[in-house]
Amino acid sequence: MVLALKYRPKKFSEVIGQEATIKTLMSSLAKDRLANAYLFSGLRGSGKTSTARIFAKALQCSERKGSEPCESCENCIMANENRHIDIIEMDAASNRKIEDVKELIEHTRYKPTIGKYKVFIIDEVHMLTREAFNALLKTLEEPPEYVKFILATTDPLKLPSTILSRTQHYRFTKIDSNLIQNHLKYILAKEGVPFEDKAVELLAKSGNGSLRDTITLLEQAVAYSKGNVTLDIVVEMLGVV
Repeated sequence: MVLALKYRPKKFSEVIGQEATIKTLMSSLAKDRLANAYLFSGLRGSGKTSTARIFAKALQCSERKGSEPCESCENCIMANENRHIDIIEMDAASNRKIEDVKELIEHTRYKPTIGKYKVFIIDEVHMLTREAFNALLKTLEEPPEYVKFILATTDPLKLPSTILSRTQHYRFTKIDSNLIQNHLKYILAKEGVPFEDKAVELLAKSGNGSLRDTITLLEQAVAYSKGNVTLDIVVEMLGVV
């Protein structure tokens, strides 16, 4: 398994660099003050989709006490294995037409099979056509009580104001380089790969605040260096002058 997937967060406590957003989401779960629809926007690789999946899992968790999913109930196990029938994901980059949204809306007519909610995660939602947005609008405004929407986008400015006004908007910020460095060192230690601190520092800076992109660079560095991540190797790999 590639490192970005192997070390993808499964709990709120594992999400890096989005403390304010995570704290608010956890509070809403603990107090059971839930919106109909959420919008997660920000830089790619900043944790939007991972957080959406954790939030969806927490909503379905049958043994949750507080905010964190228990990770052991059947709902959590199915969510972690991406086979929970009541968590529906759609990539709007490749399913952007009105027909795709109408098919999704059709799913909202049926009550959840196993979980407490039907949770719909729409990634890259800004890619939907105008007609698709219009079709989604009424369902976002007055969904059945068992339906929750989580929309994710790198470009919220492309969303119609009518959609924005019907969501709770959470902005995922660029992740601090020091936090990324610490996470890279954690991964390297877990993988048993020797490294130089300066090499990790350069990788963290090269990822431009995207944790996923930086972990991808790290994996390339591990392969390129044949298992010993040094500054010279990273400089050579990145072509840094």
